[in-house]
Amino acid sequence: MSIVVDCREPRLLAEFWARVLAYEISERNPGEVMISDPSGTGGVLYFMEVPEAKSGKNRLHPDLVTDGPLEAEVARLVEAGATVVAHRQDPGDYENPDTWTVLRDPEGNEFCVARASTIPGWQ
Repeated sequence: MSIVVDCREPRLLAEFWARVLAYEISERNPGEVMISDPSGTGGVLYFMEVPEAKSGKNRLHPDLVTDGPLEAEVARLVEAGATVVAHRQDPGDYENPDTWTVLRDPEGNEFCVARASTIPGWQ
């Protein structure tokens, strides 16, 4: 499966996500940049130039999962160009409470990061 991301600056966004995911970048066509997993096991992201800016909250967003400390992963993502939106935690009376951080990529697209231990079964 491939996911296509409409954006104003495909190269900028591709470079951010390639750094975050350790993916490789390749040009497809003018205004189209693809990133892919060098091992061939992960998905493909296409960044396609569109004239309009993002408006409103994403209806679909990626969740990144880390085996390490959440704070260290958030710091790595901020260093790569993300912006922290909020730190969140489910109520303690949930059967499986999660803890996660909401961030935005350089064009304002929201995504989350959580520790693998707080969301069992997620990859």
